[in-house]
Amino acid sequence: VQLQASGGGLAQAGDSLRLSCVASGRTYGTELVGWFRQAPGKEREFVAAIRWNTATTYSANATKGRFFISGDNPKKVYLHMNSLKPEDTAIYYCALSKVYSGRFGSTDFEFWGQGTLVTVSS
Repeated sequence: VQLQASGGGLAQAGDSLRLSCVASGRTYGTELVGWFRQAPGKEREFVAAIRWNTATTYSANATKGRFFISGDNPKKVYLHMNSLKPEDTAIYYCALSKVYSGRFGSTDFEFWGQGTLVTVSS
């Protein structure tokens, strides 16, 4: 499985951005596609995920109400980011898992994209 994240860039506080994650390869059996982010000097953190079998979405408290995840199918998933803040500045990664464990840590996803940088200025 290969994942390609795109859509990052420079934004101002209050702006919106949409990130895209395109999956290719052996995506059969995908259970979960998620987004993580890693800000400079910080650990990677969960942002949002979508579970295909139940069409359920999950969001981190830090971004709930501003960010939401959607997808056409497991091969194309989006992260819609609204009301951006400078603290949203980070590299955003998409990730995929063929197992649903009910947990959303970095180790719960087997496949990762290369990340796309989002920079939000005040």
